[in-house]
Amino acid sequence: MRRDGIDRTGEMSAFLAVITAGSLAGAARRLGLTPSAVSRIVSRLESRLGVRLIVRTTRSLRLTAEGEAYGRAARRILADLDETERALADQGRPRGRVRVSTATAHGRLVVVPLLADFAALHPEIVVEIDLSDELADVLGGRADVAIRFGPLADSPLTARRLGDTGRTVVASPAYLARAGTPQAPADLAAHNCLDFSFRRIEPGWPFRVGGQDHLLAVQGSMRANNGETLVQLALAGVGITRVGNFHITEELAAGRLVPLLAPFNPGDREAIHAVFVGGAAMPARVRVLVDFLAERMRGNAGW
Repeated sequence: MRRDGIDRTGEMSAFLAVITAGSLAGAARRLGLTPSAVSRIVSRLESRLGVRLIVRTTRSLRLTAEGEAYGRAARRILADLDETERALADQGRPRGRVRVSTATAHGRLVVVPLLADFAALHPEIVVEIDLSDELADVLGGRADVAIRFGPLADSPLTARRLGDTGRTVVASPAYLARAGTPQAPADLAAHNCLDFSFRRIEPGWPFRVGGQDHLLAVQGSMRANNGETLVQLALAGVGITRVGNFHITEELAAGRLVPLLAPFNPGDREAIHAVFVGGAAMPARVRVLVDFLAERMRGNAGW
């Protein structure tokens, strides 16, 4: 970063080396320079800025308030520059780290089984996957890609639709043998319905009755903040639940859960998106992962 013959990035690197090492001699060893050369760089920087950045004694260095402010700015600028250079270099051969955040059950059942193929295709990309039902802060740098369900809030992030999932009302054979099988949505009033504990856009379970869609309020003894827990409770015979199809593909196929009220299913679908920081500087490692997930997840008709 030169302007008017001044190597600003070199000055920043030298100044940060002094801060990190705690001495001119230590910074000189890090940079492969002499202590006098490092001292001249810092003095030249202070002279150009017109402020004292470091108070030097025979035994120690102490940053002034201006020095602390300059150090923070230098770290941020050099980190941004480093990230931009890595992103541009990645365009030829994707490599580096991609941090992915997704809901616990979706990650375990859908995303993780796909990663072996991705690793084979892109051996130089390291995927760090965080399975959590908390929303990761992509803008804040806590994740590179977050997989989210349902409508998206307004955001400067870029969103790529990966697919969608339907929902099914299910219960275990043991529960139905004990409590009976509901034949119509109204019958659910006599059953233990296991629902999500967080606030949803639709405050109830939707059904289509007589060609019209209706929301039915349900009640039960247990609620949970994730579908995997609801599935476990249903498998244990606690009650009836309504969850995304990706949760229950294996359970339905094995007969451990039974679909209910199929003639009244409204066919609603919940969109699944990958959200990330887009734009020209988007690293190729992020792009190829999002492309891979979109291709593999969109082709899964079982959801």
